[in-house]
Amino acid sequence: MLKNLLLIAFRNFKKDKWYSLSNVLGLTLGITFSLFLIFYIKDELNYDRYHDKADRIYRIASYIQERDKKTNWTLTQLPLAPTLKREFPEVEQSARFLPRERTLFKNGTREFYETKVYYADSNVFRIFTDKFIEGNSATALNEPNSIVISKTLAEKYFGKNTQVVGKTLRTVYDLYKVTGVFEDVPKNSHLIFDMLISMSTFLKGNQDRQDNWGNFYIFTYVLLKPGTRADAFDKKLLPMYDKYMAPIFSKFNVTMQYHVQPIIAIHLHSDLEREPEELGSMSYIWIFSAVAFFMLLIACINYMNLTTARSARRAKEIGIRKVAGSTRKQLVLQFLTESLLTAFVSVLISMLLVILILPAFNTISGKSFTIQTLLQPFNIILLFSILLFTGLVGGSYPALYLSGFQPVSILKGALSKASGNVNLRRTLVVLQFSISMVMLICTWVVYSQLSYLRKKDLGFNKNQVMMVTVNTGEDERSKIFSMNNEFRQLPGVRVVGTGNCYPGSANINLNLFTVETKTGHVDKAIECYGIDENYLGSLGIPIAKGRNFSSPSDTLHSILVNEAMVKHFGWDNALGKRVTFPGDTSGKNYLEVIGVVKNFNQKSLYNSIAPLLLFYSPNSNIIQVKLNPDHVNASIAQAENIWKKYFPQLPFEYKFLDEDFNSQYAADQKRGKIFAAFSLLTILITCLGLLGLTAFTTQQKQKEISIRRVMGASIIQVITMITRNYLWLSLIAAAIAFPVAWFFMNNWLKIFPYNAGMSAIPFILSAFVIVITALTTASYHSAKAALSNPAKILKTE
Repeated sequence: MLKNLLLIAFRNFKKDKWYSLSNVLGLTLGITFSLFLIFYIKDELNYDRYHDKADRIYRIASYIQERDKKTNWTLTQLPLAPTLKREFPEVEQSARFLPRERTLFKNGTREFYETKVYYADSNVFRIFTDKFIEGNSATALNEPNSIVISKTLAEKYFGKNTQVVGKTLRTVYDLYKVTGVFEDVPKNSHLIFDMLISMSTFLKGNQDRQDNWGNFYIFTYVLLKPGTRADAFDKKLLPMYDKYMAPIFSKFNVTMQYHVQPIIAIHLHSDLEREPEELGSMSYIWIFSAVAFFMLLIACINYMNLTTARSARRAKEIGIRKVAGSTRKQLVLQFLTESLLTAFVSVLISMLLVILILPAFNTISGKSFTIQTLLQPFNIILLFSILLFTGLVGGSYPALYLSGFQPVSILKGALSKASGNVNLRRTLVVLQFSISMVMLICTWVVYSQLSYLRKKDLGFNKNQVMMVTVNTGEDERSKIFSMNNEFRQLPGVRVVGTGNCYPGSANINLNLFTVETKTGHVDKAIECYGIDENYLGSLGIPIAKGRNFSSPSDTLHSILVNEAMVKHFGWDNALGKRVTFPGDTSGKNYLEVIGVVKNFNQKSLYNSIAPLLLFYSPNSNIIQVKLNPDHVNASIAQAENIWKKYFPQLPFEYKFLDEDFNSQYAADQKRGKIFAAFSLLTILITCLGLLGLTAFTTQQKQKEISIRRVMGASIIQVITMITRNYLWLSLIAAAIAFPVAWFFMNNWLKIFPYNAGMSAIPFILSAFVIVITALTTASYHSAKAALSNPAKILKTE
């Protein structure tokens, strides 16, 4: 029986090649690009699940409450991890990761700056699963100055197929022994490292910090024992504030508590500050899931529309089969077999297309999928599920509808002019148009917002600002002073400034100060960093009131503050206001405001402007060089020569401030590109279905069109007659799509402190695109029918 069903299905394929091609192409596109989205979603949901004990690994987060501000951090204090292991029986292991600043490592002539470097405790691999290629993971980080490196770094510094354990890597002043090589950390990890240095290396020079509960700068993780409830453990952490931190913070009206985060929830659910890697978003997971589902649904709708539209062609076949004794069940099986065969062919072609397009998708999405991804057991099951979904959903209504024809009516010709349930087809077309319009509106709004973020006035000029950083681990201020003076002599250099932070940097300090206000003094954590007298000029940040730093004497007591700080503390006249360090009653170590700078966005536009305090710190290690746009390349080459004169041991590396600042929006830009691409593909799939549907509609109305042409109707009148239905369907779709799109995008924009707002333009343009696309698609076959020779069509009448 199955052989007979397949044979008939193949015959019908061959008999109507255009119909079969339309169905296969629509389903292929829907399946192919739904697969990409499903791969993306699955990868996002699988972050950190590669660890064998992932369900028991938690990160400790710090929730700090000041009088008027909450700060929720990923960072904790240095002594927390050993204290947790010592005092809580629920903790099987605890470990710390301390990020190290960008550092130059060398092996002979091979030297590179590394940024993914952490100090880590020796037991870190008892918690996390990182496969070792060389060395013993249990002992690799036991000794000071021992390091373990990734496979990529091992090949970069020592070459391929080389025994690395026992070899050394050098920084400017230190020597490290390689004690292990591990497989590269998967990209779907919330914490990616290329090199780990033993924590004992850091501790041997920082003995005074081991009992310091006042500074937050380290990531702390625990492995809870099997059966431990995270919420119960959370509650047991509450008394730690009174025991260890109240003596430090309570006098400043600061409280805090710890909470545990499952590592498998960090990437999509964390809302903490100072994350080590860019986060995902659960809202995008829902959006992409909906897009994948709707792409498949639209492809299925195309199949249903085309199949029911051509029902008149199959009517006599069905009537004869029923007269010959076929039951409805047999006919349903026949039509479902045809649908599943179409889906099977589409899945096979989709697998080939996935392999071909995979590199391009990886580039857009930032993922690293391979052919092996497609062949994973889960994805094989997924392909089979998609085959069943598209085959059964797309074929179910046509099968039930066509098999229900009455043979007497069919053979009398009652269905010769029928083309299926017209109202149902129109409903499905409206659904397609609505989905396409919603996606197009959302794409427009997303791109408008991202464009707004890139172009908004940030309060400083980030263009043509080259930044170089001196990292030697030593005090290099005298060299930096001399080097900057030579930079200033270059013809293509306008301003040279220095600071130990810059806009967009994640390394800004948050210190506790006692601030003078109208009602007395208050203790407040304020973001702060050091700059020189040229820093503001290099970034084009104006002084709103008072003066800039001007002389070495400003290092003693002078500070600058931004307008947000003036407003926050209610200062009528900020000049002369004093800030002191908590607990200092000597009256000598005060800081006095000498100037107020205009507000500028120190962080990305995902954050509001916060109070900011700037010290005078000349010749800091981060140098900002404002270049003349006409001499950029020449200035960079000249600056490199000067750099080599003062720091021959360091390679000259630079970055531009505008690129660095805009990189904070990279994750949303990637998702925006994915969403835009798939929105356009959804419209394309809709057009394919509409093209096929119009072809059969006009073919059925061919005689009517011919009679109208004989009676004097013009080509435009014929085209208008066919296409006006699609105009009305498009307008109905717009009425449905507009409120749906407005609801979702209005809520999405609320997550941004600065947003472009909702305007009518995306709605009008999206509706226009769908209407024009629908009319153009429908007009093609309408014009073709109108231009045909009426005599040939009517000669049999």
